[in-house]
Amino acid sequence: MVVEVRLFATLRRYTPSDPSGVIKVDVPEGISVLDLATYLKIDPAEIHLVMVNGIGRGLGEVIKSGDRVGLFPPVGGG
Repeated sequence: MVVEVRLFATLRRYTPSDPSGVIKVDVPEGISVLDLATYLKIDPAEIHLVMVNGIGRGLGEVIKSGDRVGLFPPVGGG
C-alpha cells in the first residue's frame, strides 16, 4: 500500500532525495506509525507529534492505504 509521509523541521534530513520532506512510501498492509518510522530509519525518540490525515494520533496508530502521515520533532527555540 502507498502512504504519503510528510516530515517536518529537523526530520526532513531523513529524506535527502527530497528536501521538501514529502515522500510516497510503499509499505505492507497493517503497519503502525512506529513501524513506518522504523522502516524510514527514524529514531522514534525524535518524533514528538504524529498526525494521520490531519488528526493527532500516536505511534501505535495503524495506517491505511492513501493515508497522509505527518511526523513532527519537538519544538525548540527561545
